[in-house]
Amino acid sequence: MQAGETRTRILLADDHALVRRGLRLILDAEPDLTVVAETADGAEAIEACGETEVDLAILDIAMPRMTGLQAAREISRRFPSVRTLILSMYDNEQYLFEALKAGASGYVLKSVADRDLLHACRAAMRGEPFLYPGALSVLIREYLNRDGDGPESLLTPREEEIIKLVAEGYSSREIAEMLTISVKTVDRHRANVLSKLGMRDRLELTKYAIRVGLVEP
Repeated sequence: MQAGETRTRILLADDHALVRRGLRLILDAEPDLTVVAETADGAEAIEACGETEVDLAILDIAMPRMTGLQAAREISRRFPSVRTLILSMYDNEQYLFEALKAGASGYVLKSVADRDLLHACRAAMRGEPFLYPGALSVLIREYLNRDGDGPESLLTPREEEIIKLVAEGYSSREIAEMLTISVKTVDRHRANVLSKLGMRDRLELTKYAIRVGLVEP
């Protein structure tokens, strides 16, 4: 780093102290990067952005209280000058798209963080997106699969309607009455959603509904 240049000030948010420590060692070893704050969840990360001068927030995707995706959305809204990177152990298309929609500058896999994180930080600060190599093929496939109305939604509008009501705590019978359909139809839609998303139960559906903004956390 040349004289007069400033370091990129980084916030690390991960609920595992050992992960934070490892990432901090990687980042602080670089002359142009410095970790100025650490938090254990997304809500704390947002607070830290308001209390500390931060240029870049690195957010674990799965944290208690508030996920990295929710935090990225809120940081983009409240602190537009702060760039965000999502750190994830999941090589998952849905998470990748949600990260981009949340305003993140990049999506870094934990399994290769020692290789990719420094590149991602510098790309983010240059205003360039960073995606792991496999993510590029996902985006290209999504683009090629588009029809005239844009990318095909993972869930139908009816399925989204039902998952929202499930996440809000309504029973199948109550949902059937509200939508004037049979209980069997509600259960069939719910089974289809679970199958499409690769999920098992109501809790996972609720987490998904919160993550993609169908319901408020």
